[in-house]
Amino acid sequence: MTDPILPSLHASHSLAGPAPKAEGAAHTRAVRGDLAHVRYAGQIFVSHYAVPMPRTVGAAGAALHAAGREDAEIVGTLAAGETFNLLDKAGGWGWGQQGEDGLVGYLPLAALEP
Repeated sequence: MTDPILPSLHASHSLAGPAPKAEGAAHTRAVRGDLAHVRYAGQIFVSHYAVPMPRTVGAAGAALHAAGREDAEIVGTLAAGETFNLLDKAGGWGWGQQGEDGLVGYLPLAALEP
């Protein structure tokens, strides 16, 4: 008699690996190794999820960087008055997303209105 609780030693089980990354999604999905926009909870596993804090870009506009440093690649530009959904801030830089579904990256916190 076989035990219905224990799987058969001869049964074949496959494990699904990580989901493939969508091409071109690197700067449009608010996901990093440690943090993701709360909309990805249940879809992507990270240690923390964040609810965005909508902020307004200041009068000078802002360059959106691939990393939180001045010499990092610029992935886009935000116009004055545009909404930036801030998800994390550290070292004078904020990480988040342009509007609801725009580019994702870092900008100097000083570029945002108080």
